[in-house]
Amino acid sequence: MALDVTARNTGLGQDIPGEQASSVARGGEGDGDDVPHQSHMESKASLHPLDVLCAVLLCSDSFLQQELLSKMSMCQFALPLLLPALDTPRCTLMLWAMRDIVRKWRPHSLAESRGFREESLVLTKVPTVSFVRLGSCSLSKSQLLNEVLSPSQQHHDFFVHRDMESGNIPREMADGLVEIAWYFPGGKESSELFPEPCAVINLRGDIESHWLQFSFLTKISSVVFIVSELISEGEYELLSSLQGPATKYYFIFNNQAGKAEETLGVMRKLAPVLTLNPSCMPQRESVENTAQFVKDLRSAIEAVINSSPKRMSIEDMAEIARELSIQVDEDAEESQSARKHAKEITAQIKDVLEYKREKLRLQGEAWKTLAEVEKELCRLRKQGDVPVENYRSQLKQELLELRVQQNKCELTDGLTTFIAGIDLLPPMEKQYFLKWITFDLGHIVRENLSNLLDQYREKYKSSKDNPELCAELDKSISANSLGLEHFVRELGQFYESEFSMVKEGKMEERQRQYVHLPGIAADLMLEGFPMELVDGDVSNVPLQWVTDVLTELHTKLEGRSRMLVLSVLGAQSTGKSTLLNTMFRLQFAVSSGRYTRGAFMSLIKVAENFQQELGCDFLLVIDTESLKASELGKLEDSYEHDNELATLVIGLSDIAIITMPMEKVTETKDILQIVVHAFLRVKEIGQPPQCLFVHQNVSDVSAHEQNRRDREHLLEQLNEMTEAAARMEKLCKEVAFSDIMSYDPETQDWNLPGLWHGFHPMAPVNLGYSKSVGQLKKHLLELLKIHSGEMSPKNVPQFTEWMKSLCNALKHENFCFSFRNPFATEAYNQLSAKFSELEWEFQKTMHLWLSEQETFIQNQAPDELNSELLTQLSQETQQKLQCEEDKIFECLEKYIKGAASSTHMLELKEDFVRSSRSTVSTFDHYSHHQLERAKNRRKRQGKCYNTDAEFRKIIEEEVDKLLEDCRSRECKLTNEELEREFQAMWRKLVPESMLFSSMTQPIFQEMQSLLEEDLESRGRLMPQEAVNLLHYTVSSFTMKKEYLDLTWSDTLKELFKKGNWFKAEEIATSLIEECSAYIDEKTNSNAPYDEIYCKELLCMINERLQQEEVSKLHMNGSFEVDLKLHILGEAAKEFQKIHVSFMRETDPRQSLKKLKLQYFSILKDLYLDKEVSHKRARDFCDQCLKPALVDYMNKRLGIVIADDILRNGQSIDYASRGFFQFTTQKKLLEENHFQSYLEYIENYEAFVKTRIQRHLVDHYRRNERLEDLETAILSTAIEKVRGALEDSKDKLDTVSVFLDNFCKVLQKDLVISKDSLVGIRFINTVNVVKFVAFIQTFLSDLETQILAEFENLEIESKFSLLSVKPQEEIFKRVFGCGKQCPFCKVPCEAVGTDHREHFASVHRPQGLGAYCCIETGKLVDEMCSSAVLCGSTFQCPETQWKPHPFKDYRDIFPDWHIQPDPNIHTSDYWKFVFKEFNQEFAEAFRAEPAELPEEWEKITSGQALESLEEAFQMK
Repeated sequence: MALDVTARNTGLGQDIPGEQASSVARGGEGDGDDVPHQSHMESKASLHPLDVLCAVLLCSDSFLQQELLSKMSMCQFALPLLLPALDTPRCTLMLWAMRDIVRKWRPHSLAESRGFREESLVLTKVPTVSFVRLGSCSLSKSQLLNEVLSPSQQHHDFFVHRDMESGNIPREMADGLVEIAWYFPGGKESSELFPEPCAVINLRGDIESHWLQFSFLTKISSVVFIVSELISEGEYELLSSLQGPATKYYFIFNNQAGKAEETLGVMRKLAPVLTLNPSCMPQRESVENTAQFVKDLRSAIEAVINSSPKRMSIEDMAEIARELSIQVDEDAEESQSARKHAKEITAQIKDVLEYKREKLRLQGEAWKTLAEVEKELCRLRKQGDVPVENYRSQLKQELLELRVQQNKCELTDGLTTFIAGIDLLPPMEKQYFLKWITFDLGHIVRENLSNLLDQYREKYKSSKDNPELCAELDKSISANSLGLEHFVRELGQFYESEFSMVKEGKMEERQRQYVHLPGIAADLMLEGFPMELVDGDVSNVPLQWVTDVLTELHTKLEGRSRMLVLSVLGAQSTGKSTLLNTMFRLQFAVSSGRYTRGAFMSLIKVAENFQQELGCDFLLVIDTESLKASELGKLEDSYEHDNELATLVIGLSDIAIITMPMEKVTETKDILQIVVHAFLRVKEIGQPPQCLFVHQNVSDVSAHEQNRRDREHLLEQLNEMTEAAARMEKLCKEVAFSDIMSYDPETQDWNLPGLWHGFHPMAPVNLGYSKSVGQLKKHLLELLKIHSGEMSPKNVPQFTEWMKSLCNALKHENFCFSFRNPFATEAYNQLSAKFSELEWEFQKTMHLWLSEQETFIQNQAPDELNSELLTQLSQETQQKLQCEEDKIFECLEKYIKGAASSTHMLELKEDFVRSSRSTVSTFDHYSHHQLERAKNRRKRQGKCYNTDAEFRKIIEEEVDKLLEDCRSRECKLTNEELEREFQAMWRKLVPESMLFSSMTQPIFQEMQSLLEEDLESRGRLMPQEAVNLLHYTVSSFTMKKEYLDLTWSDTLKELFKKGNWFKAEEIATSLIEECSAYIDEKTNSNAPYDEIYCKELLCMINERLQQEEVSKLHMNGSFEVDLKLHILGEAAKEFQKIHVSFMRETDPRQSLKKLKLQYFSILKDLYLDKEVSHKRARDFCDQCLKPALVDYMNKRLGIVIADDILRNGQSIDYASRGFFQFTTQKKLLEENHFQSYLEYIENYEAFVKTRIQRHLVDHYRRNERLEDLETAILSTAIEKVRGALEDSKDKLDTVSVFLDNFCKVLQKDLVISKDSLVGIRFINTVNVVKFVAFIQTFLSDLETQILAEFENLEIESKFSLLSVKPQEEIFKRVFGCGKQCPFCKVPCEAVGTDHREHFASVHRPQGLGAYCCIETGKLVDEMCSSAVLCGSTFQCPETQWKPHPFKDYRDIFPDWHIQPDPNIHTSDYWKFVFKEFNQEFAEAFRAEPAELPEEWEKITSGQALESLEEAFQMK
């Protein structure tokens, strides 16, 4: 509701025809006199302003009336005291409508002491001066009163008069209206009109017509001024009935010619009756100076004020009104019933501080201590020598005891009545109830404050040299606040204490009494009641209470609770609450003697037609108490309180308004310092709001230009403030003000004139204030519309999560470091899951593509594998990689744009782009190696193939000759004779020398040469004793002291601590396991040995040893040499085996034996003229197609298995690293086996691989899904074969032509051995049509045969034969970079292998990472997430065994980001594990068991699971 003093002048009406204009040409002067009036050329049928006022009030309910009169009072307008009725002679006393008005003044008696008085207007007892009119009068009574009440230099229209717009229109409703205005002094004796406050009443209309109102005025007034031009004998009779001593009467005559004598005669008769003297009958001559007359009138009023003992409040007037049968507005039944309920509460309150101490106990010292303990739990400032986890346990126990202490308290009678009032009363009565409590509490607080200030002044005078005596009173004054919020706050504490009891298992859910309270508070919010967000008395947020109240609100709104948040911050007396109330018609408390600290929030519903434009359903408006408030400045925590309050409020906001008094430069700087610090913090956590700076008390039209230079200078200071704030937040970068806020003075700087025009307490609202606020509101709404897409309105659940994160971070000293962004976390999890999905799609596509390329290479003749062909394949692979990479980016972009949390995802996008590029780069490297291997293998096969091809050509020629020779003989040869002929031919053709096997290659020598080359390139030498690699195995590798390259002093430390030793041993073990896995993979691949294997092993070792963590261990070259010798020695044995196996398979004797049998069979069939199509088709299926189809299945089955696992119901476990960590740890908890935990912690990589392998085997063993996958793959391949057969129908000239075309069609799908085609190609007499038909027939049997063979294989055997191992692909998805926390060994959860920082959702006690206390040898129970908060230190090889502060751990481990736990239960999972297996871990780590806090022993497996679910946001 606008505070516009010009609104009263707004004319209401419409144009009327000229003929009718004459009928309204006569108007009244505003007091009812009939005076001729000339109409303007354009006449309007208008309404008198007082008629409008009466109509509005009569149409309003009592609460709107109250609001209207409050605003009128601020504008210094006269208020309606008696409101005339429309259809009855009774009028109404507006007592209730004025209840809300509070005025503050300084009587002249307190001018010297600078004291003041503050009281509700209806309770203020003052002398009352009434002005009435008798008969017609040309003198404007209202104008006269305005002159009397206005200072000479500042005229103000308290009362509507004839010369105002529409003031001359005849009144239709307002006759009989009684208005009242007040004068309050401000303590400036020289310039003020009256020394004490007084009330001035004006009756509209003639007293003869409104005798009831006049009678009322005679009873309540100290003096009644009767304005008249003529008093006749008839009027004498009327006036003579007023005789009585209580009220004085003055007559003001506006003398007109010919009337004075008659009036004088009547007055002589009336004087003794009304005890009048000549001074009581001032006459205003027409030529008299108005100023002098007003001065005389003021003197008369002042004389009455000083002499009359009669003082009366509006409440007193109400009693008289009831005697006269005048109805009083607050006598309504609902109001009185509500007042009775309210009095049951407020009647008990005499002393505010005592009442709060005795009746509102939960928000007293217990709540204050709770807040301090919660903060200490996060800051650990008073830890001393107590171990950090013990200290935290003590604090947790203290918290619980405080909650238990709170929960023992019973509801007081006052609180019970309060709950009943807001929960059980009918809606209208509830509104009255809340208002009555507010009024009564305000009155009590003001009385208490007045007494306290009087005491303070006395103490100050008597003890100036001893300020401590005043300190206690100072605190009492600050604590002297009591309002509805204190009662709601108490309910919140009852609710929170009970909630804690249930959570800690001290109470069952069914025993709860206060579960309904959040719903009641939510109803209050919906009704416009501001809800306390921050309890400023203890600078804390009752998180559970606020969260559950807002959750109930969300429920009541049926989920439609999207909100944008608008807040205001600023200095004291800059009109923050008034600004919000004026803009949005809110009910934030304005200064009324209560120094409430903190922040309040109020809800505004957005009109449905405006919701789409703003993108929200509600505006949540947050009002804050003053920053740098004078009454709080002496409190020791005031600066910290201001900083935390500003950070929280700005962090919650979408738009923040900062109000600043431009005339107070120092205070403005202080405010800006706080605000800049808050903006910097919020910017760092990724949620900067829009901001508007509002400069108060700027009214000059040139102010904007004049202040421009000041603002430019201010910008320089802001940059300095920003740099200082960055240092405080330990941000390792230079930050300027422009980096945290886009500052445009033209749109973000607003000048508002002061609210008041003139000096208090008689200053009205400034003419330009409301207009400027209206423009600001319009700009705000435009800003909301423009930035609605960027602001991402939060619904209530999102808002509460964000609020919790802000509050938790603020409890820590380092806000930016401690903040956990719930939306960013959620967005990260969603994006991680999506990225994992896209990453697998990419890898699956590329694996299939690569399989085709490898198949293509294997189908090429060795001499065709020239550099040109390989370059083309490489280019095609690069193009394919680029195409698939673009798809990832495109899908990510599309997903981000369509996601609800797109804003946060955009901030994270770069991390996932980097991970995508890393994935593509890794696969590029992998594909290059795979193609290189395929090429080398094919070329190696080609050496044998070329020789065999030449030899087969000779054999075929000889077989042809033998066939011709045998056919030419007259006698038909028997089978035995034919075989003898063939044997003779074969012996002649194949000399004995060809039957000796070729020598096997000594692989270890080749590997040793490669090792020597590698060591030489790295400046290392092979030891002389290393003659043969086969002498080394990984099992024989042991750590040696000569591996350490330390100074003498460091060597001594290492002897005792063995930190480097153990870390190097751990790295060696990990590297050996990694290389052993690689060796096993190659051994099981059935591929021949390739020197690339050795090079890749050396590359793996070099990459690991070059990492920074290894270089810090100071290991010398012998460590590297020995490690490589043992790993390559182990590999040489295994690689020699696969080489021997390959040579056996390619043994010429075996090959010739097969050829011999094949060619004899061919010779026999040809000689006997058998139909061979059927047999050769069978041979083709068995010898060519079957191996090719089995190979096809082995190449694709691994990809399909991985895809099946990642797409079915099991996929959630592998959706992202976080999901995998959660499901794995949950299963570990269910199993509760120490050995599993130890393996998970000590050998995480092996553990993960084993778990995945076991899961796959168990999964497919339990069902027939694997058979379905195999059938699907083979069916696809068979269909391709059938397609190739169909495609080759037109190429049926000869078998050779057919086979060439068939192989070409399938050259990227099936590897068909050329050796197997020998016999089939040789028989050119085969009927090709029949041959193809038979193949078609045999395919179904072949499919069944292959599937049967696969079914008979063990699942583990199947997996070992697969080209792409599904367990390896899933492992890559969930393992990530594999880095572990340097303290507790928790694995990193960041996406991909290439990220800026490592992080984990929850850390473990460091003892689980094998950390021990150096002095005692006991495992350390300290949590990383706790240690980073306290003042403890750590020592390790990276610190050269020097103590280093945990708070500065990033100096040593800059790539790890360890955040404090979001709450005290986050780490319960690992605490439970530690306490369950403390002894076992100690034995495993060769240490003593840890001394665990007693509290850990109480943690149950259920609580551990709950903490795990909360940590990974799985609830």
